Parts: sequence; C-alpha cells; structure tokens
Amino acid sequence: MLVFDTNVLVYAVDEDSPFHGPCRERVSRARSDASPAFLTWSICYEFLRVTTHARAPMAPWTPSEAWSYLEILIASPGFQVLTATPRHSAVLAQTLAEHPDACGNLAHDLHTAVLMREHGISRICTRDADFRRFPFLTVIDPVG
Repeated sequence: MLVFDTNVLVYAVDEDSPFHGPCRERVSRARSDASPAFLTWSICYEFLRVTTHARAPMAPWTPSEAWSYLEILIASPGFQVLTATPRHSAVLAQTLAEHPDACGNLAHDLHTAVLMREHGISRICTRDADFRRFPFLTVIDPVG
C-alpha cells in the first residue's frame, strides 16, 4: 500500500521534468498493480492547483484536462482515494501532540500523514523530504 504525493503526479505528466520518466513509470505501474495505491482529495486538489496555474512548471492544463487525468487514476483498478474516518480527529490530536512543529506550510503534509496513519498505510511515494519528519511513514523517492 502506497500513497502518491502531488509532486510525483506532476512530474509524471510534465514531460520536460528531469524526473518525468521514473515518476511516470511508477504511476503507470501502480494503475494496474495488485497492491493498492492511494490519493487523497487534498492531493487531487493540489494537483489541480499546480497543473492549472499560470506559473506551472509545464504548460498549464485546463481544469478539465487536469481533472480528466485524475479521473483516469481514480478509475484505475490500482488506485483508491483515502477519506477521513470517525477516528480522524483522534489521530490528528495524537500526531499533533507528537509533532507540534507540523504547522504552517506543513499543514497539507500533516493532513496526508494523518489520513495515512488512520488507514494503516506507512509508505508514501514523494520527492518531498518533509514527510521524513513523521517516523510512522516511509518515504519512497521514485527517482532516488
């Protein structure tokens, strides 16, 4: 079980990125892999924000193009979307108590980490080193 972070999805579609090949391969493999892969709705929204922004690292997509890509992933047999459970508040409180520095710009990463923790998922495919601050997560860098 593995969560895919926004940056890996963006690199997977940005053909000019030096990380395009390994990220695209990892996402493609996950679409049909027997082991489930996951997104969160906040990762989906962040993907929409990055890929449609005028200053996107690639030629900006229309919202429809970006959403179509996400729909393909979500409809794939290998992908599912994580959502909060009734335990979310308790897991958030526990994680904040353990990591009081997870604030400000780290709030999005905190949300992803809490969702993963409450679902018992420990691996995240990302190039974002900030996830290493959560000892209950294992960062899988598709490039390195």
